[in-house]
Amino acid sequence: MRHQFLYSFVLALLVTPAFSQTTSVYNAKEAFNPQFYPYPGNEYRSASGEPGVKYWQNRADYKINCSIDTANHTVTGSQELVYTNNSPDNLKFLWLQLDQNIYRKDSRGSATTTASGGRWANTGFTQGQVIKSVAIEVNGKKYTPKFTITDTRMQVWLQESLKNAGKVKLVIDWSFEVPIYGTDRMGRLQTKNGWVYEIAQWFPRMCVYDDLQGWNVLPYVGQGEFYLEYGDIDFAVTAPADMIIVGSGELLNPSECLSPAEATRYANAKTSEKTVTIRSADEVNAGIKTAKKTNTWKFKIQNTRDAAWAASKAFVFDGAKINLPSGKKCVALSAYPVESIGTNGWQRSTEFTKASIEHYSHKWFEFPYPAATNVAGIVGGMEYPGIVFCGYRAKGAGLWGVTDHEFGHSWFPMIVGSNERKYAWMDEGFNTFINDFSTEAFNKGEFHTPSNGDEGRGSFSENVDGLYTIPDAVQQRSLGVTAYYKPSQMLHALRDNVLGAERFDIAFKEYINRWAFKHPSPWDFFHTMENVAGEDLSWFWRGWVFNTWKIDQAVKGVTYRDNLPANGAAITIENLEQMPMPVKILVTETNGKQQTIKLPVEIWQRGSSYTFTVPTTSELKEVKIDPDNQLPDWNRVNNTWLKK
Repeated sequence: MRHQFLYSFVLALLVTPAFSQTTSVYNAKEAFNPQFYPYPGNEYRSASGEPGVKYWQNRADYKINCSIDTANHTVTGSQELVYTNNSPDNLKFLWLQLDQNIYRKDSRGSATTTASGGRWANTGFTQGQVIKSVAIEVNGKKYTPKFTITDTRMQVWLQESLKNAGKVKLVIDWSFEVPIYGTDRMGRLQTKNGWVYEIAQWFPRMCVYDDLQGWNVLPYVGQGEFYLEYGDIDFAVTAPADMIIVGSGELLNPSECLSPAEATRYANAKTSEKTVTIRSADEVNAGIKTAKKTNTWKFKIQNTRDAAWAASKAFVFDGAKINLPSGKKCVALSAYPVESIGTNGWQRSTEFTKASIEHYSHKWFEFPYPAATNVAGIVGGMEYPGIVFCGYRAKGAGLWGVTDHEFGHSWFPMIVGSNERKYAWMDEGFNTFINDFSTEAFNKGEFHTPSNGDEGRGSFSENVDGLYTIPDAVQQRSLGVTAYYKPSQMLHALRDNVLGAERFDIAFKEYINRWAFKHPSPWDFFHTMENVAGEDLSWFWRGWVFNTWKIDQAVKGVTYRDNLPANGAAITIENLEQMPMPVKILVTETNGKQQTIKLPVEIWQRGSSYTFTVPTTSELKEVKIDPDNQLPDWNRVNNTWLKK
C-alpha cells in the first residue's frame, strides 16, 4: 500500500534540534552483545536462513463463482475451498478470515478508529460478510459443521481431526455489500459513465497455520495488512454485459466476454511493445450496446496467496506485452475511467506497468503471473497478486510512483510471503527500497530525484515508532516512516555503507529465491543476509530493527606527531549516540591533497572514541565524516573539523 504523505511527513520531521550533547551515551557492550538470536536453527528453519529439510506450509486452493448486482452494489458468491494440512499436527478446527466484517458498525476496526479518522476509517457501514451456509466434505462425505464468527475471523470445527497430508473441502455461500470506501483497499467510485468497483478481501480465506505460532489469528482492524496461504485460485464473475472485468491471473475466455473487435485488440496487446487500446474512451462515452444481458468472466491464478478483481462499464481498457527473462508470456493491462485521462495521465499506465514489471523481473526475480493489471478507482494504492488499485486522479510522477510501488509488492509480499500483519517493514520497507532502483532506471530517470542522508534524519525523531512494532500499534502519523521509509533507509545503509552493492545484491536475491512462495520470519531474513554475505550483522539489526537508536558520529580533534604536520596527523572521532556504523572520512590538507579513510564498524567495539593516524605533508584544513551525506546523522554540525 502506498503512503501518499510519506515524503512530506519525513520532511516535516526534519526540524533542527537544539544540539548541546557533547558527552557520548554510547554503550559498546550493549551494541555488540553476542546474545542476539533467540533460538537456534531447527529442521524447519535452518540457522543459515534457509527453509529446513522438514520445512512445511499448508495449502489453500479455491474455486469461486460470484455475481455482482450493480443496482444494490452487492456481490454474491459460492466457493469450494480445499485445504491441505502439511503440518505434523492434527487439526481439530480451522480458522478463516472474514475481512468484510471490518465494515460492520460493531467491528473492532470501527471501535479502534481514532477520532482523527485516517485512511482506514469507515465512512459508512455494511452487514459485513454474510455467511449463508458452511458445509464440509471429506472423502466424499458431507456434513454441516459447527462454526463461530468472532469479528473478522471464523472458526470451523471438524468432526475428525485433519491429519498430516489430509485434505478437507469447505463449501461456503456468502454475500456482502460493496462499501463506498473500503478502508482504502477496496470500494466503489461513481464516474460519469458508471460505477468503478474494486473488489478485494471478498471471499473467506484461510488463516495461516505455521511452525512459529500455529494459527495466526490477529484480527483485521485497519493498518495491518495480510498473511495468507498459497494455492491456486479459479474464479468466475458474472456481471452485466456492458462491463469490463479485470482480475488476478489469466482471463480464460476473452472471446466470450469481449466484442470481436475488442478480442482482436486484446490478442494484439499481448504481442505489442507499445500500448494497444482495447476499449477506447470514445467507445466508453458512446456506451456499449449488446444484446446479451450478462457475461461470465473466468480467471485463473496459480501459486498465489490471494486474488482481486475490478468491474465497470466506465473502463477504458488497454495493454502491451511484458518481456520476461525466461521468455514466458505476460501482458500489462490498464483499466481506467475517462476522467483519468490527461497530461501524463492514465493513458501512460500500461507503459509504467510494463517498465516496472520488466525491471524487477530482471534485477531480482521473475514475475510469476500471466498478467499485471493496473486499475484506476477510489483506492489510493493497494496491491494484490497480478492486479493493483491506484488513485484515479494520479498523474505524472505520482502515477509512476504509486504504480511502481504497488507492483513492487509483487515481490514483497506476494512472492516472498512474509507476515504483513506483524512485520510491515518486511513488505512495505523492502518494497520501498527496490522502488528506488526502478525509479532511477525508468525512462532515463524521468521521475528520479536523488536523495541524501540529511533527508532521513526525521526517521530517528522521538515521534517515530520502531520497526519492530506491529502495524496496528504504530501511531498513524508514524506509519509512513516506520513501515516504509526507515526500513528502506536501513537497506540502503547496509548496501552502501556495510556490505557493498555486490555482496548485498547477491544476499538479497538469495533471500528472495529461498523464500519465494514461502513464509519467512525476520530471523530467516537476518540469517540469510549474514550467511550469504559472510558478515555478523547482529549489531546492525539490533540498532535499526529492534531499537530506535540514533547515529551521531563526530570529529573530536586533530593533533600532529611532535606538533609537526609532516610527521602525520592523529584524528580522534567519537560515537555520541547508541547506533554504531562504519565510518567514512574525507581528510583535506591546506596544500589541497585529499585522502578518503574508511573504517569498519569494529572500531566501536571497545568504546565510544577512536583515534587513527594519517600521513600528511601539510596542516589539515578539514576533516569531514560522511562526506557524501549517505548516513542520516543526527547532528551534522559535529561531523566536520575545520582548521582554526
